[in-house]
Amino acid sequence: MGTMTLPLVVGVDGSEPSLVAVDWAVDEAVRHGLPLRLVHASLWVRYEAGLPPAGPGQSSEQVLAEHIVAAAADRAERRNREAKITTDIVPEEATAALLREGGAAFALVTGSRGRGELRGLLLGSVGLAVAARAPCPAVVVRGDRVGLAGGHGRILLGLGETDTGAEAVRFAFREAEVRGCVLDVVHAWRGPAHDRSGDRLQAEGPVEMSGQSASSVVDARLTAAIDEYPHVRTRPAAPEGPAGKILVDRSAAADLVIVGARHGKGHFGLQLSRVGHALLHHAQCPVAVVPERR
Repeated sequence: MGTMTLPLVVGVDGSEPSLVAVDWAVDEAVRHGLPLRLVHASLWVRYEAGLPPAGPGQSSEQVLAEHIVAAAADRAERRNREAKITTDIVPEEATAALLREGGAAFALVTGSRGRGELRGLLLGSVGLAVAARAPCPAVVVRGDRVGLAGGHGRILLGLGETDTGAEAVRFAFREAEVRGCVLDVVHAWRGPAHDRSGDRLQAEGPVEMSGQSASSVVDARLTAAIDEYPHVRTRPAAPEGPAGKILVDRSAAADLVIVGARHGKGHFGLQLSRVGHALLHHAQCPVAVVPERR
């Protein structure tokens, strides 16, 4: 018997960011040869504007849910007729439903904001919760048209000290291979701090590394993936400076930025680093958070 192909799961709610996420996910699913699963989950919150009339035995909430899913499926089909699309409506809180879906998904995809959330929000509550707790890779779709369309020809991998495990590295190499693009790998480091007189300050945290040791970290962490994906072109870099700012700045020239996450203790899911939070709120392209395996 063959192995089951896991679907790419998209949370849809009828909002514009959700529809942008559907467009991105269609391209991603076809690129990887994956089925696309569109899931609408809500506690039947009532939205009256623009609804078709309810039929016999139907509530306006049910009509809304069916309308949202049908519109998303139609958009996905028009995007690419080759996409294999299924849909589902789940009368459940959105975050809980998507996290449950993530147990049998290639990845979870959400928009940057949901229906009813303030336009000025940098990231919606569902997207953040899913990215922070998903058992599989979670992608928050954001950014400009060029990045969303894959026009830069670059994938960006943020290589952290401990949160970027082999899964994130492998995910990044696989993305670069199927897209036929360059993989930029960035491992930022911080030099020793000095006071105004030029004397070195005592470090309160881990000892700072040098540029040479940072480059060695990059080389060591990529060896296995380079052997597995020999055709992927990599551009390792070990710049000095704050990792969050460096990756956010470089995301402007990337089609996807990827970071890892550790599993936390207890029931709170993953431990997102400050870098992960910064990217989810400020990156200029879609962001993938890839958890380590337990």
